Amino acid sequence: MNRRMLRKEDEEAAGDEIEVRREDQDKINRFSRLHQRELALEEELKNKNKEKEELDDLETELELVEDEEELVQYKIGDSFFHIPLEQAKEMLGIAAAKLIKEIEALDDKLETIRKEMTGLKVELYARFGKTINLET
Repeated sequence: MNRRMLRKEDEEAAGDEIEVRREDQDKINRFSRLHQRELALEEELKNKNKEKEELDDLETELELVEDEEELVQYKIGDSFFHIPLEQAKEMLGIAAAKLIKEIEALDDKLETIRKEMTGLKVELYARFGKTINLET
């Protein structure tokens, strides 16, 4: 099995190998750590968005309840409590607002990480050209 990162023509065009300095290796390592962090944050963001959709669905369900005096089950931690409908709607609104702030914070973190990764890509591709693969 032939495993090549570069085509033979690209390898020949590269000529002599470029020496990897300590600062280059540090940048490569930083890029790798950022990429792993990006993947973890994307997964967390996906879960938060799913949770937000579930809260929106629940809010819709609560709006369909006819009896305003009815007690509804509300989950707090691992337990369910019977609480008045209005209190459940209020608590749901608070939970949704908190979740929106968390999602915005994750988006901001991802944007910061992606900007830094882009900067590192520019620097590393300028130094190593086609001999390095940073595509994620």
